[in-house]
Formats: sequence, structure tokens, C-alpha cells
Amino acid sequence: MTSPSRSRTTLAVLAVAACIALASAAPAAQTCETLSKLDLPATSITSAESVAAGSFTPPVGKALPNLPAFCRVAGVIKPSSDSSIQFEVWMPASHWNGKFQGAGNGGFAGAIGYDQLMNAVAHNYATAATDTGHHAGGTDAAWALDHPEKIADFGYRAIHETAVKAKAILHAFYGEDPQRSYFSSCSNGGRQALMEAQRYPEDYDGIIAGAPANYWTHLLSNAAWDNLALLGGKDSYIPPKKLPAIQAAALAACDALDGVKDGVIEDPSRCHFDPGVLLCQAAESDSCLTAPQVAALKKLYAGGRNSRGQIFPGYAPGGEAELGGWTAWITGPAPERSLLYAFSTQFFKNMVFDNAAWDYHTFNADRDTKAAEDKQTRNMNATDPDLNRFRARGGKLILYHGWSDAAIAPENTIDYYGSVAAKMGAQQTAGFARLFMVPGMQHCGGGSGTNSFGQYPGSSGDPDRDMEAALERWVEKGVAPERIVAAKHKSDLDPASAIVRTRPLCAYPLVARYQGSGSTDDDANFVCAKR
Repeated sequence: MTSPSRSRTTLAVLAVAACIALASAAPAAQTCETLSKLDLPATSITSAESVAAGSFTPPVGKALPNLPAFCRVAGVIKPSSDSSIQFEVWMPASHWNGKFQGAGNGGFAGAIGYDQLMNAVAHNYATAATDTGHHAGGTDAAWALDHPEKIADFGYRAIHETAVKAKAILHAFYGEDPQRSYFSSCSNGGRQALMEAQRYPEDYDGIIAGAPANYWTHLLSNAAWDNLALLGGKDSYIPPKKLPAIQAAALAACDALDGVKDGVIEDPSRCHFDPGVLLCQAAESDSCLTAPQVAALKKLYAGGRNSRGQIFPGYAPGGEAELGGWTAWITGPAPERSLLYAFSTQFFKNMVFDNAAWDYHTFNADRDTKAAEDKQTRNMNATDPDLNRFRARGGKLILYHGWSDAAIAPENTIDYYGSVAAKMGAQQTAGFARLFMVPGMQHCGGGSGTNSFGQYPGSSGDPDRDMEAALERWVEKGVAPERIVAAKHKSDLDPASAIVRTRPLCAYPLVARYQGSGSTDDDANFVCAKR
């Protein structure tokens, strides 16, 4: 037996050792204000302040209401001599849920997403956002002209650097690392999401990539091709006033293919709508198309091509006339005023040819698509199907895309998911990645279909109806999402408005199928089935 005195000595030694170990494992948390002195590589902390609960007015934009008390840290990261990546980290002063949420950027970025920071911190996440290294409007890429390092920051570096620096700031403030880290964004933010999964798999445990612009060089080459289809020929431009007739004809051809006539094409890949049915038989009117317009429309549905084959998939029929649809993205309210016209011309002027006077009329599908590939594939494309490193560390990925998306053709996301399955095997891919196609949804939201399913960060709701919550359940409890119930609100602009329809979103390649009885506005009357 051990003597009492020796036992006390042993216990004392163990207690001291435990204290030393605890101190090294969990360093004392810092106050918010002392974070201004935090020393991080290639980083300057410009501000660290405690923000009281209530309303907060950010440096840019309107006041943000009903916020909890939080610590706000702002800084600048300079991974190169021409870099100036502005970022902010917001951390709940109390009731932190132990999780970190990264925020993405739309378009050409150029601003910090304060609404995203607000949403995340209001749901008890620590969160961070960046302008990706420049200040500009979302369709303006003039900052990129002759600035290759800034393009690299925008393309892939800023989101990663912000995640790394944010986690270091969290550790200093809370005295511990986040238990889990998540990233959810759409469009260019969806591209950023896939860039993180492919190049920096250690940054996030769970990622949602919505309507990803991941094949950037071909997306905007296709947009230039579309510009010529609409504007390069005599009388080929399709004015917005003709879009209702186009959508009506597409729905007449394909709406009922799924057994439910509801103003939504469930699976446009089965739709073989011929624009030729709209050819004017007499005098031109808003209800018909001229021969040049029919030819242009066929090109838009088919997608751009060059001598090597398809440049990018074409757009799906069914939501042409809706708010946020073709008038915004493809035709514009007038010639040369669409968003894709702006994005494509800005890209080629400032990131490909370094020539602010470049004219889209000179676009050559062979030469200029290759020029875009050669110049910006490394910086901009997130098309690598090998996600083994992300999968190996337990990462989970959810992709989604609206079938009526007029900004980024939805087949592009199906193609990427298919490439991952081909590379890694279908069964292994389903173990860590799922794709949900959203019938009738426009770009990231809106449209005539059920378009609300918790796709925006910080919702923390029912995992059967909330994609963000479904991702967290998958990461933290191992329950893979098979179906997520989406809702259609009376007003897309007011998520508190009444729900008028629910419908299941099914893990691809399954689709929602009506069982033949009950309301077609009730998800309970649908099952996920093979095409």
C-alpha cells in the first residue's frame, strides 16, 4: 500500500501538471479591445471594439437592427505587395454557439457583406467577411486592370486568408478554437465555396455552394457568345416585352410533364421546347418572334459552342419573364444593359486582354475562350473534381441550383457534381456531397417555384426544412440529407409572409413526384423518385 504522505505528494504533483496542461491547452481569453494589438502574419488590425446590443451602423450601408452585443474586429491582410484585403470578424460577447460561419461575395465582390455578418452573429455564430481586396461595385472589374495580385486575391486568396485570420482572432478572444466551421454562399460565393473545398479543405467542415460560378472562364466566354447571339445579328435582339410569350410557350410544352400543371417545370432536362412555334405568321407582335429572334433564342437554350465543342450549357426553359430572370441577366431592359453583358465585357477587358477598349463584337469563340483559359484558369476556376482531401477530413458539401437560373445555366452544377462522382465513385461521393436542384427558382432565390429552404447562413432551423441546419446535422451527427422541404411564400421579399406552397427538394438524381391525391401545394403528397 502507498503511504498517506506519498499519496498527497503524488496528488499535488498531478494537480500541478494538470494545471500546466490546462493552461497550455486553453490560454486566457483576451478582451475585445486588446485584440487591436494582436500580431498576425501579413495582417494589420485596424480596429477592435465592443459593440453594445441593439442597432449598429456599419461603415457602409444602413443601420442593422436587433443585434446582440458583439466584438467587432476589422483589419487588412497583405499577402502580396499589391494586396489590401479588408476583412471584419464579429464575435458574440456571450452565448457563442462555438461555431464559425464564413461569408461569401457575389459578382466581382468589392464590399464586405454586413447583412451576412448581422445574420450570423444574431444566431450566435462567430463570423467573418471580406471585400476580397478591392472597393468597387459588383459589376465593376476596372480594379483588376494590370493588377494580377488583386485578381489572385479576388479569385481564391482572400476568402482563405480571411478564414485563417478569423480563426486566429476567435482563438485569441474566446481562448479556444471553433468546434465547427461552415461556409454558405451563392453565385460567385458558390464558386468561392468550391474553391475552399478543393484548395483549402482544412478551412471548413461543412460547405454549401449555391449556383456556383465555378467554371468562370467558360461562363463568361458563354456570356460573350450570348451577347453576339442577341446583338451581333440584324434584328436578333429579343426585347423584354416578348419574354412572357416565350415563357408561356415553354410552360405549355413542358409544365405538365411531371403530372402537375402548376406553372413550374419540375425537370427541364426532359423538356424539348422548340422556339420555332413562336415564329410570327403575320405581322410582328409581342406574342411572336421574328426568324432572327427564333435563331437567337435557340442559341441561348443550346449554349455556346466553338470548334472544341460546348463552351457552357444553355439556359433551361420555363422562367424567362419572371422578376430576376432574363430581363435582368440575359436580354437586359435594352441592348447592352444586361448583367451578363456587364460581367463578360468587364472580365475580358480587365482580366483577359488588359485592354479597357476591348469590344465584344470582336469576340471569337475559339481564340478568346482559350485566352480566358490560359490567363485565368488558375485564379478563377473551381472545377477540380478531386475532393478526397475534403472528404478525408470529414467535410460535407451541399450544392444547390435553381432550374430557372438566368445567370448561370443550371446544368453546369449537374456537370460538376457528375465529374466528382466520376472521379471518386458515385457511392463515395454520396457519402459526403449532395446536390439539390430547385424547380422554378431563379438565381439563388426568387422565381415561381418553392424557393425558400434555409439556403442563407444563420437560419438554424428545422434540418428537414433548412439547408443550413441540414448541413450542420450531417457534419455533427452523420445524418445525410435525402430531401429538404422548400416553401413558396406569398411574397418572396418577405420571408414572414404566408406560405402558399411546399414541395420537397430531392437529392439528385431523384425528383419530386406527385402521388396522385391531395393538394399539389403540400409536400406531404410528393415522394422522391427516379426520373
